[in-house]
Amino acid sequence: MKILLRYYLINLGALWFSSIVVKGLVYMGGIQTLLLAALVFALINLILLPLLKILLLPLNLLTLGFFAWVTNVLALYFLTRIVPNLHLTSFYFPGFSTGGFTIPATDVTVFWTAVIASLVIGLFTNFFHWLSH
Repeated sequence: MKILLRYYLINLGALWFSSIVVKGLVYMGGIQTLLLAALVFALINLILLPLLKILLLPLNLLTLGFFAWVTNVLALYFLTRIVPNLHLTSFYFPGFSTGGFTIPATDVTVFWTAVIASLVIGLFTNFFHWLSH
């Protein structure tokens, strides 16, 4: 039970943080949508994600682990299909520049929104799972 609560709280924080950082991950309906999405995402991570990793294992081995991000993108896609008020949308990124490092302004499509959001969620959840153990 403690493990489920930990997964739930970490996924709640990850979805909230990624909706702030990635402007294309939008939840409508207030905190209730976020609470439901965190519960569904925790169940997806506990049940569906291991099955996806097994199914995509040959591709993951061929690409030396680079293809593992696809499982996270698919989990986020399933989450947006199950929770009705959680959406991935395209957005405009105004660019970023600091100390000679520049990321140009661009329009981010829904696919790249899913990739970026899954990367942010993955970094957040892995960090806090590491911190909790």
